Amino acid sequence: MNNPAPTLSDFGHDPLWLSIIKALFIFVFLMLGVLFGVWTERKLISRMQHRYGPNRAGKFGLLQSVADGLKMGLKEDLMPRTVDKVIYFLAPVIIAVPAFLAFSVVPFGPVVSIFGVKTPLQLTDLPVAVLLVLATASIGVYGIVLAGWGSRSPYAILGGLRSSAQVVSYEIAMGLSFVAVFLQAGTLSTSEIVAKQAGGGTWDVFGLHIPTPSWYVFTLLPSFLIYAITMLGETNRVPFDLPEGEGELVGGFHTEYSSSLKFAMFMLAEYVNVFTVSAMAITLFLGGWHAPWPISIWDGANSGWWPMLWFFGKLVLAFGFFVWVRASLPRIRYDQLMAFGWKVLIPLNLGWILIFATLKALRLPEANRSAILTLGAVIIIGAFAIWLRFDTANQRRKEAKVAQVEDEFEQLREEPAAGGFPVPPLDLPHYHGVVPAARAHTEAKEVTSGSN
Repeated sequence: MNNPAPTLSDFGHDPLWLSIIKALFIFVFLMLGVLFGVWTERKLISRMQHRYGPNRAGKFGLLQSVADGLKMGLKEDLMPRTVDKVIYFLAPVIIAVPAFLAFSVVPFGPVVSIFGVKTPLQLTDLPVAVLLVLATASIGVYGIVLAGWGSRSPYAILGGLRSSAQVVSYEIAMGLSFVAVFLQAGTLSTSEIVAKQAGGGTWDVFGLHIPTPSWYVFTLLPSFLIYAITMLGETNRVPFDLPEGEGELVGGFHTEYSSSLKFAMFMLAEYVNVFTVSAMAITLFLGGWHAPWPISIWDGANSGWWPMLWFFGKLVLAFGFFVWVRASLPRIRYDQLMAFGWKVLIPLNLGWILIFATLKALRLPEANRSAILTLGAVIIIGAFAIWLRFDTANQRRKEAKVAQVEDEFEQLREEPAAGGFPVPPLDLPHYHGVVPAARAHTEAKEVTSGSN
């Protein structure tokens, strides 16, 4: 018999010692996850690039992350003279602590027995647990902004400003991607959202009883795809790692932090945030701790401690997605980053929410509503793909036009000079309605001579 899924009434009754054990488990799990995550990312990217990666410290290089952590913890902490010391020291703490707090509402499994006490495999839950995750993610960006401000460095300040603008853009799209989940589940509690994805119904199509998928990744596919994009921007990962772009900002917001313990806290917070957004994707869209098909056919798949294994497996695959994107995509320009967030993700999300809320308000049968939502999701994704294709073609035409104008400028510069002295060309081609400087100078001279 499957263990019962936890509800809000199951929380708040644990003894203090059990709550401490759960909190320690989450802390140790995240710390070990960072160590193995760094090693896994370096190994996967190395294999993709036909390299070995870490292979010296320990078997298969497993101790390389431990060695790096010990080095950063014991390294001399250098601090520039001009920094604001209070803010400089508080910034790594502000970014690291909320990253751990957000994991407190993530469900790992159903109700189990720990030392004879029936308790859910989750530290705590709230009626607005998902909003708690968004709040902690918003607080974390203050650490980045204050790290740049407290460093009193132009590169660090620019990195902090970029991060604040990026979070404002992608946090809105991320929050909107949760709205459809709230409407479908009727709750903001993480444990109850997972319980809603326990089983689906059936579609009656031409007399055939087709089982409907219960995970929201199928019925709310546009919301899941938008969230998958925004979680890359939320964690400052490639291709959205503009706050720490080494090409133009040296190291970004942590430029003035030496490779010491404070720098290690920034790195730790980044990986913990990756695990947090991945866990929220699993909780809201991928069935949480429920076993995937065909494992779910087994009666005992969602009972006991087995659900923790399914949850960790999904978490590993989600982390592999981050690594795959980093190895495949280049960093985009900052104007493209902001335009994509404000002009594409947010309008697309609002349109999808409008369609979903309209169908929800019509109170259609569940089977018909699921079929219509699936069809609407396909139409929206197809329209977005077509728009992206035409937008790419338009961008290429603009780039070709710019290249043509640049070639014409080069040809004009190569013309022989009159009398051995360089003479600026007086009739340069127009581009986007901008009058070249040479023609503007000539016209201004003519106006001046006429007025005299």
